[in-house]
Amino acid sequence: MKAEIIIDKNFIIGDVDRNIYGSFIEHLGRAVYEGIYQPGHETADEQGFRQDTLELVKELQVPIVRYPGGNFVSNYFWEDGVGPRDRRKKRMEIAWRVVETNEVGLDEFADWAKKANTEVMMAVNLGTRGISDALNLLEYCNLEKGSYYSDMRIANGHEQPHAFKMWCLGNEMDGPWQTGHKTSYEYGRLASEVGRAMKIMDPSIKLVASGSSTSSMPTFASWEAEVLNECYDEVDYLSLHQYYNNIDNDSADFLARNLEMDHFISSVVSICDFVKAKKRGKKDIMLSFDEWNVWYHSNNAPVQAWSEHPHQLEDIYNFEDALLVGSLLITLLRHCDRVKCACLAQLVNVIAPIMTSDTGAWRQTIFYPFLDCSNYGNGTVLNTIVKAPVYDSKNFCDVPYIDSVVLVNDEEGSVTIFAVNKNQEEAIEVTSDLRQFDNYSLKWHKVLQHNDLKAVNTEEDPWQVVPQLSYSTVFAAGKLFMNLEKQSWNVIRLEKN
Repeated sequence: MKAEIIIDKNFIIGDVDRNIYGSFIEHLGRAVYEGIYQPGHETADEQGFRQDTLELVKELQVPIVRYPGGNFVSNYFWEDGVGPRDRRKKRMEIAWRVVETNEVGLDEFADWAKKANTEVMMAVNLGTRGISDALNLLEYCNLEKGSYYSDMRIANGHEQPHAFKMWCLGNEMDGPWQTGHKTSYEYGRLASEVGRAMKIMDPSIKLVASGSSTSSMPTFASWEAEVLNECYDEVDYLSLHQYYNNIDNDSADFLARNLEMDHFISSVVSICDFVKAKKRGKKDIMLSFDEWNVWYHSNNAPVQAWSEHPHQLEDIYNFEDALLVGSLLITLLRHCDRVKCACLAQLVNVIAPIMTSDTGAWRQTIFYPFLDCSNYGNGTVLNTIVKAPVYDSKNFCDVPYIDSVVLVNDEEGSVTIFAVNKNQEEAIEVTSDLRQFDNYSLKWHKVLQHNDLKAVNTEEDPWQVVPQLSYSTVFAAGKLFMNLEKQSWNVIRLEKN
């Protein structure tokens, strides 16, 4: 099989916002406790944060982490998690039916974020709380001094404000499972009033309104339109959430599910622009795809109710999951003109690229495509045309075997190509005319490939699925010749001479 990638450096989609490589940590399962925090662990620092986990997070170069939820935030009392630990309340956490000890709270997480070289995307509780509580939280986090809550933060040992710049106005408020679930009008009005008040207190912040929990919600589209009709003037982003699964064990169909993401994004952009036109607006609403991942392996795992940080939602990812994650990242990049933030959900232990035990931390298969994009997917995304053979699956027609996107970074002097070959039987020869970059040379071609789509990385065998260098790619006379192995994730890097 043969394919072609066609680009022109003058035909661009947009610049990548680094926040597209964000992630998410919720007070859920072992994400916080035994994940990023475990006093007494052999790698724990003076605050109890695990250094082995921290090093893997830093390796991913995650620029922003959404916190503390998720469903958890809809009955979140941030005051329970600040001040002396011996005075903190334990709460019955009804979203996940566990006990929250509040041993790690707002200030501790802000400290961890600094150590991880990341920013915090803070969420406010609009399920059981409202305007005054959101203002109190913002005052505690962002005001320098001289007010009740800013002085409380200083008394708690944090003289400098946390200065969080991105704030989520609740979480999945369209979902009947959500504590404080609301209609689109109820939520839109509340988001408008909360957002207006918060921006009076701190005009520098950016606000994310809660969009549909998934594109399959019966209220999808009407929810977005009605919410934005109420809060368009106050918010900067609209959120999208979507998880993908292979419950039917149909790999060809599963690997096509990035087309769902593409359609979802395009649909929400259209809705945002409809509201803009309706309101004669001057600004574009940007998108925050702040929950996305593969999630289905752990859905039915039993959990003891009202225990403390039990094993919950600990998906063990296989190689085909990594291939889809690569395609989903490519899809996000191809929409970088409007998707300005995205959060892989989640970061540690809970549907995560990083897993831990009492004796170690290791990289799951999905760690690697995310690592490659976060490290090398910076600069400007070119309008990438892929001419490739297609296939039909159970739910999709004309699925290209090749997903790809090309980025140019003039500051680095680099061209980066991300590509997935979904063909489970054959390698595909791919060519690209890059004579516009004839003063560049091929630096390397990295490939993540395994003959077994169900292969996994474990603590006992953490190197089962790992990237290798490929030596089959040639760049000569401005033409790039790539051999993309069957079922593979690829990164091709050119750099200016």
